[in-house]
Amino acid sequence: MTTTARVRYACDVPEQTTLLQVPPLPARLTDLRPPVWIGIGVWFAAFVVLLVARLGFHAGPSTVWLWTCFTGWVLGVIGLGVIYWQRRAARGGSRSAQRVD
Repeated sequence: MTTTARVRYACDVPEQTTLLQVPPLPARLTDLRPPVWIGIGVWFAAFVVLLVARLGFHAGPSTVWLWTCFTGWVLGVIGLGVIYWQRRAARGGSRSAQRVD
């Protein structure tokens, strides 16, 4: 004998029942800037260490890792620019800007 569970949707709930409202996340959990800044710092530090190892000691890994770190750093800076661009657009009232309410 098999039983099937019925999925309840918000439209199936009687009007006397109130649905629980999920509280909004705190701003420190929705702000993307700190992890992006940390990522930029890690990529830049790795780039500097590999650059010093490559140029200063004439040793170290191949240039692929050097370019990988440089690319990670540049893409992090571009991503940070996109974050600031979206925040400025949201503050300016743009309808197409992403908002975290």
